[in-house]
Amino acid sequence: MSHVFHPSILREYDIRGVFGETLEVEDARAVGRSFGTMVARRGGHRVVVGRDGRTSSPLLEHALVEGLVASGIDVVRIGVGPTPMLYYAEASMPEVQGGVQVTGSHNPADHNGFKLVFEGSALFGTDIFDLGRLAGEGDWISGSGRVEEADVLPGYVERLLQGLDGVDRAALSVLRIAWDAGNGAAGPAIEALVARLPGEHVLLHTIVDGHFPNHHPDPTVEANLSDLREAVARGSLDFGLAFDGDGDRIGAIDSTGRVVWGDQLLAIFAEDLLRNRPGATVIADVKASSALFHRIAELGGRPEMWKTGHSLIKSRMKQTGSPLAGEMTGHICFGDPYYGFDDAIYAAVQLMAATVRLGRSLTELRDAMPEMKNTPELRFAAPPGRRLAVVEEVLGRLRAAGARVTDIDGARVDTPDGWWLLRASNTQDMLVVRAESRSEEGLARLLAQVDAQLAASGCVRGPEAAH
Repeated sequence: MSHVFHPSILREYDIRGVFGETLEVEDARAVGRSFGTMVARRGGHRVVVGRDGRTSSPLLEHALVEGLVASGIDVVRIGVGPTPMLYYAEASMPEVQGGVQVTGSHNPADHNGFKLVFEGSALFGTDIFDLGRLAGEGDWISGSGRVEEADVLPGYVERLLQGLDGVDRAALSVLRIAWDAGNGAAGPAIEALVARLPGEHVLLHTIVDGHFPNHHPDPTVEANLSDLREAVARGSLDFGLAFDGDGDRIGAIDSTGRVVWGDQLLAIFAEDLLRNRPGATVIADVKASSALFHRIAELGGRPEMWKTGHSLIKSRMKQTGSPLAGEMTGHICFGDPYYGFDDAIYAAVQLMAATVRLGRSLTELRDAMPEMKNTPELRFAAPPGRRLAVVEEVLGRLRAAGARVTDIDGARVDTPDGWWLLRASNTQDMLVVRAESRSEEGLARLLAQVDAQLAASGCVRGPEAAH
């Protein structure tokens, strides 16, 4: 037997599609067979499996487990929970070598997919495509694994609470915070955590509901923060926290309702970290604000710009030994003494701790940041088959013109007005643009440069497309 996946679902960082259209139950079974085979050939024999709250997740999880067991892999099922809880289980449970989370992440309710990890490292890139190759060739090991169930939520919450060890409890007890789980898989973990936290806490949308009846669970879209903003204003709270559908992306607003974006949160975490870890490397993706890199250097750290993608960021952390990394999209990764994976709930705990240790409210920390004018991440369809070529053509012209360009992931160009970025999406046939300046006029000039470069390659920016 063999299996061929729809060509669109094998992505750079995970496996993802529209359930009933590009992603079917048989795909889940084939993922289990292929991942089980890969784990077994690398010396493993036990895998932990979790799922989010989407309506299609039980079916996909059942078929995934069938595929793993048919490859001779023993499976530990941990049920519904955030992806970071799956990562925690994989890292902390004895005799477990790999993990799979069934999740559609921050995507619409009819989407779903799989995030995979082996021996503490995310599977991405060539490993993802190797799974497809194994399935296409039917190159599967056969066996008869066993299935057991485990409740890891209490242990996970206990580990989250350790993030507050040594923090002044009296100062924590005066914090007043709103938490919006967006009806995503993080809801029960947030409820269990908050029940044991000092301070006053307001919980929103913690009931897991795969239809997402209140708002879409993506905290990087400001419109999705309106309930949180209202709760903070109504209660005169210190700040609000929001989470995506599987709990690995964090969003935040301060007491005035301003969004504190992922790269701004990373600047706060860097300030907290570098007081005790001077000279440490802090990694941020190529879409992050220049203000972040300047701030890390100013604080005595070593800023490193890296490729966009949570799996790529986590891999780079391991290579460099960096204790902190993140993306503009709200994936924040804490290394030693944590595990180095992106965990939005742990990031929330660390934000509480940082405001106490730094002796300033989130609003005061946000006030101290430079006001930059920037675009959101602008995504638009690339000309057919030209996604990578357009970026290479632009890079060639920029180099020939002597521009200050960073080519680690696309073209990031520094000018007196600020910077702009053009890169090819790793997950879709899209081009991605972002720009930042200190003035609206400067931002307009940066976007004009982008448009001129695109025109020189025979394409135009827009219309913007969804993730």
